[in-house]
Amino acid sequence: MRSKNKMRLVIESRSVNEGFARVAVAAFAAQLDPTVEELADIKTAVSEAVTNCIVHAYPSTVGIIYITGELTENGTVKIKVRDKGCGIVDVKQAMEPLFTTLGGERSGLGFAVMESFMDKVKVSSTVNKGTSVTMTKIIAPR
Repeated sequence: MRSKNKMRLVIESRSVNEGFARVAVAAFAAQLDPTVEELADIKTAVSEAVTNCIVHAYPSTVGIIYITGELTENGTVKIKVRDKGCGIVDVKQAMEPLFTTLGGERSGLGFAVMESFMDKVKVSSTVNKGTSVTMTKIIAPR
């Protein structure tokens, strides 16, 4: 699977940057000529991943969120959202629908939403070192 194009984006973990990340990644993925629905799926998944960084990785401080993207010749978009925040103690538990460490208005559906909109989601995390979420979507050829 040869790379067709790559991008890198570095943003601060401020809620105002969630929308920027979402639109920037969508503009990058648009090179593959996705449908409106496929583009909405990617935007939603990126929004959830970035929001997780803002809310969970850096709960009491502003940190850095690293976003990379890759488009392949076979029509796959791969997006990685990474932080150097507090990390996740139990990734398997965190990926369970409705699990949240914060309660309140948080629904605990972030990873479930990512998985429902993308073809593949991989999460790796180390406590006190950060989390990496890699999401892949195959854009149907037209």
